[in-house]
Amino acid sequence: MNIYVSNLSFAVIDEDLRSYFAEYGEVTSAKVIMDKYTNRSKGFGFVEMPDDAAAQKAIAELNGATVDGRSIKVNVARPKEERPARKPSYSNSRW
Repeated sequence: MNIYVSNLSFAVIDEDLRSYFAEYGEVTSAKVIMDKYTNRSKGFGFVEMPDDAAAQKAIAELNGATVDGRSIKVNVARPKEERPARKPSYSNSRW
C-alpha cells in the first residue's frame, strides 16, 4: 500500500520517515520529496508497505501525530493524475 504523508518538518529525511512507519511493519520504501532547485524538503513524502493491515494501522495511529513539533497528516496515496500538456504561451511575444 502506498501512503501519503504531509506536513512533515523540513528536517525529516528518508531514514526518519522509514523509522516512523517501521514500528508498524515492513517498509519497502520511504521517500521525502525534495525541491529539485533548492534541494530542500517540500514537506511531504510517500511510504510503501506491503502488508495492507499494517499500513492501515500505521495510517490510523500516525494521522494527526506530532512529529518534530508538527502534526502530520497520513492518508492512502491516490494515483498520480495525468495532466494535459501545457500549451506554449505566446503572450510575451513582441509580435
